[in-house]
Amino acid sequence: MKIGIVCYPTFGGSGVVATELGMALADKGHEVHFITYKQPVRLDLLAKNIHFHEVFVEEYPLFHFQPYELALTTKLVEVVSTYNLEILHVHYAIPHAYAAYMAKQMLHQKGIDIKVVTTLHGTDITLVGSHPTYKTAVEFSINNSDVVTTVSNSLKNDTLRLFNVSIDVNVIYNFIDTTKYPSIDDAECNRTALATENEKIITHVSNMRPVKRPMDVIEIFYKIQQEIPSKLLLVGEGPEIETLEYRVKELGIYEKVIFLGNSNDVNKVLCYSDLFLLPSKTESFGLAALEAMAAKTPVISTNTGGLPEVNIDGVTGFLSDLGNVDEMSQNAIKLLKDEELLNQFKLNAYNQAKSFTIDQILPQYEDIYRAVKVNCC
Repeated sequence: MKIGIVCYPTFGGSGVVATELGMALADKGHEVHFITYKQPVRLDLLAKNIHFHEVFVEEYPLFHFQPYELALTTKLVEVVSTYNLEILHVHYAIPHAYAAYMAKQMLHQKGIDIKVVTTLHGTDITLVGSHPTYKTAVEFSINNSDVVTTVSNSLKNDTLRLFNVSIDVNVIYNFIDTTKYPSIDDAECNRTALATENEKIITHVSNMRPVKRPMDVIEIFYKIQQEIPSKLLLVGEGPEIETLEYRVKELGIYEKVIFLGNSNDVNKVLCYSDLFLLPSKTESFGLAALEAMAAKTPVISTNTGGLPEVNIDGVTGFLSDLGNVDEMSQNAIKLLKDEELLNQFKLNAYNQAKSFTIDQILPQYEDIYRAVKVNCC
């Protein structure tokens, strides 16, 4: 099949999932075209069957905000027409599903019937999409997609609760390639540069926005390090970074916290880790948690959104109510103090991650594509 993938080319979960999906499809022999404003961070352009088409937005003094939706729509029409694409798979409702709908109508006038699969990832529904400014357009885009998927049952329920949806919504979980995640037991995982032999390593990966509650990460770690020698690795960049740096200095733990910024080597960072913290306000799925578990790292998280579908309380880690820093700290300390229990949780986490492998998820998307093609003709 010839498939166009539209996504945000960033370190965020939706962009990562879309990129990994596209590369996996290409490996299976499908022709995959990425259409976005910048090369996705994890995209291997040298891989077979992979194509990238950059969306250029011309600056014009009349516009306070440059009209990316219009530029994207135009590029979609161009790429579909030129390469005879059969499917447009758009990730994130805003603005991708709306642009895909407009492109579909333009292509229809040319006698081209392109099918649109829309995957909803989270904040495009729960935080942004439900805002009165965007809700009508998002609802319209969802209902005019040929197929809609969400990355968790929780997000499906949120979509049906927040919008008047007249189309079936399919749940296809996010996925992981466990072979890319060495564990702390592997020889290639040399953690001595980051911590001494008696120190535990705690990790948090996010875009450091308030919704991820990175300040809770600092408060949890502060309590952990009072009882257990440990280091904290913070991976990612975002608006909270300066506040976090100020707080760790205020608490006197600056030398115990390592700010790594954005990284394409998250898998290698996670292999150093004994525990992963994810105290988010909401997570549609919890891809960061799944990545940690694939590296045999138990997860301390909130019980919000799709996280309970990934992180099994008392098995792969622990779940707590939003903001319950004390309980999250206590659960972390309990695990880190008991080496036998910690090792069991690491094994449990890895086994749970194997339930979300690309080999299990990819065929579900292929089935969606085939079904929508059959229905079109």
